[in-house]
Amino acid sequence: MYNIEKIRNIGIIAHIDAGKTTTTEHILFYTGKEHKMGKVDDGTTVMDWMEEERKRGITIMSAATTCIWKDHTINIIDTPGHVDFTAEVERSLRVLDGAIGVFCAVGGVEAQSETVWKQADRYHVPRIAFVNKMDRVGASFENVLSSMKARLKVRPVVVTMPWGSESGFRGIIDIIRMKAYTFDEETQGKVVIEQEIPEDLVGRAKALYEEMIDTLADFDDEIIEKYACGALMERDLMASIRKATLSEKITPVLAGASFRHKGVQHLLDAVIDFLPSPKERPPVVGIQPKNNQSVVRLPEMDESLCALAFKTAFDKHGELTYTRIYSGELKEGDRKSVV
Repeated sequence: MYNIEKIRNIGIIAHIDAGKTTTTEHILFYTGKEHKMGKVDDGTTVMDWMEEERKRGITIMSAATTCIWKDHTINIIDTPGHVDFTAEVERSLRVLDGAIGVFCAVGGVEAQSETVWKQADRYHVPRIAFVNKMDRVGASFENVLSSMKARLKVRPVVVTMPWGSESGFRGIIDIIRMKAYTFDEETQGKVVIEQEIPEDLVGRAKALYEEMIDTLADFDDEIIEKYACGALMERDLMASIRKATLSEKITPVLAGASFRHKGVQHLLDAVIDFLPSPKERPPVVGIQPKNNQSVVRLPEMDESLCALAFKTAFDKHGELTYTRIYSGELKEGDRKSVV
């Protein structure tokens, strides 16, 4: 039986060409879901399964998959980034518990990323942000942070910062643990190497740590008290960031370059550490059709079945319906009324 507290139902949202599908392919690779990473340019990705998607190199329809990371089940919906398919994103966002916003380190907050971010605001979906393509010419982590503040009106909290940029992008710096990480190219980033922060980056890392404390102190009085007396622990920071993320007061930000196999494992950790389980989301409220009365369903297995069929797709195997189960249990072969 599933431990509901160890489930994450997330979506990946972004502007077209931010690297959303490539990031998803790396997630599936590192979690062991796939043994070989597909490439968008080669038309071999798992999530872009339609012939038209593979031909055009873009996501047209939302696709769903499940993977396991550190004893947690992560259900992922990869959504379209093209403006023509905004309605497809809308259908997915209403059934998500959390989301990853992927931003290009060169383009920053672009038109469609702003649109889907506001859609997520409408459904009160907690989010983390991944600044991708730090290896690209013109990449600027600071510019992305500035555009997030200006265009999305969020308070970013940097969890990992880039170690270099463009051709000099080597890895990431973990601001909470104050460690640097590189990713072995021969293993496609599977081997993660921890080391001390380079001397020339220590000052910037410490400044971001102080900014993290200052931001969290606005929502959590205990943080500043523990920090002042030297009793602040890593678990305290993690718990505070999680609490502020779930209440949509902050957006944790991570850096990386999916195509170069850098930073995705830390992104997976952030999904578990900072995004909600179904139990941490408000209960579902609906109308009982028999008596027209309001009904509340809690995310528990022993509750009556409550589900929403949010998407139907057709492929060579026939009709496939995607369903979000909010309470109760639906087994293969079941035939029952869903209320």
